[in-house]
Amino acid sequence: MSHTRLVVSVISLLLAGFSSARAEFRAGAFAQDISPSEFPTPVNGSMKGGYAKGISDPMHARCLAMNDGHRSLIYVVVDACMIPRQICEDAKRIASQETGVPSAHILISATHTHSAATLAGVFQSDPDPLYVKTVAPRIAQGIIQAFKNMEPAEFGWAFGSDPTHVFNRRWHMKEGQFYENPFGITTDRARMNPGNVSPSVSIPTAPVDQDVAVMAVRAKADQRPIGLLANYSLHYVGGNPAISADYYGAFAREIGTRLHADDSRYSQKPAFVGIMSNGTSGNINNINFGSSIRFKRNPGEQISIVARSVADAALAAYESIQWQKAPVIDSEETDLQLGVRKGTREEMTQAKEWMSTIPKDADGQWSDKKAIYARETMLLSEYPDTVPVKLQAQRIGNLSIAAIPCEVFVQIGLQLKRDTPFVRHFTISLANGYNGYLPTEEDHAMGGYETWRARSSYLEVPAATKITNQLETMLKALKSRANDL
Repeated sequence: MSHTRLVVSVISLLLAGFSSARAEFRAGAFAQDISPSEFPTPVNGSMKGGYAKGISDPMHARCLAMNDGHRSLIYVVVDACMIPRQICEDAKRIASQETGVPSAHILISATHTHSAATLAGVFQSDPDPLYVKTVAPRIAQGIIQAFKNMEPAEFGWAFGSDPTHVFNRRWHMKEGQFYENPFGITTDRARMNPGNVSPSVSIPTAPVDQDVAVMAVRAKADQRPIGLLANYSLHYVGGNPAISADYYGAFAREIGTRLHADDSRYSQKPAFVGIMSNGTSGNINNINFGSSIRFKRNPGEQISIVARSVADAALAAYESIQWQKAPVIDSEETDLQLGVRKGTREEMTQAKEWMSTIPKDADGQWSDKKAIYARETMLLSEYPDTVPVKLQAQRIGNLSIAAIPCEVFVQIGLQLKRDTPFVRHFTISLANGYNGYLPTEEDHAMGGYETWRARSSYLEVPAATKITNQLETMLKALKSRANDL
């Protein structure tokens, strides 16, 4: 080797060592208010469009930014029922330009609260376009501030458990029992929310996921809690007529209190941010239809009960965390093109007939589900034949995370947890857009609400299989290059 090449090699090694020594894990968090200011405002939550006249607790975009000295990941959980892809893309573009973090390294998800201002039109709830225009820039502001708030930090994760609030809401129909769905079909063999101890159903169609996943960051200097992102596979709880972040927001406040994040010692530093993301809860809710016991709750009471309970599990997990000073970050992103289920020519003819003959209510909306789904059939006819479905897979140390823009059935999340090549895993639903429910192929065969063709459920029948396979491939790719990072 020549003298020049030797010198260059030595310098390169020294620089590499210097770079490695300088690499430091950093993290920051911020909660950005994105609440509407004009009332009444449309809210998601039912097949008829509703309106909120005020705010019980504000809607936020809760942001957690991390950097391992080489790559960044930013998580954003928005208090919304569902968030359209375009809002996510616009917010990422603005934030990426300011921070330099690639859009593919930013994950934006919705919580699925049914008492948030409408961002995505589903059934007869259409958003206020003036409000929608304000949302992406405000989410971007939150991302940028979380990035600016980054400081030397430590990372950790752990899993707790809370089985008391998760129940599969889809039940098998008993032999000889049937009901008519909105398309005039009586062959569905599963029923959602059948009523307590219904004589027409037997057992739930699938299990639940009781995990409460927790990943957290704390300041390296004083071990001050910076942010905590939890994940629980439970649909919204509900029971609040005003704008509300549901149990997701209540959890964020509760976990901050439990961690003493408001300690006066921290008053001059960025505020702690608690975050609850939606796991794979497409067929899971808070009601035990196998029990005849029902409790009457005051508005918002059940939200508080669930938030405190899940915070118990999250705190127990937090206290078991083994903190890491230098976790490695890596990520993958892809757009999977999937088919759109549309009505046949005969079904569209029937839909037009129902829309023209079934009367609307005094409020100008339909109560009859046949007309409601007929309208959905006609709206879906305007969709392209395929749509892009954005998928993300990430690893932080030996924890993996997947993101899917759907209301994901619990079986899918459980499979990804079993198959991950990393130590543990969780999945964030309703991420980076909204592509409706994601039932398994077996659930499609059984029928039921979550499979009925509408803007809330329109992907091709094999979509769950294709998405799961793609994510498993992405997770394997992350694992295969783990030693190279």
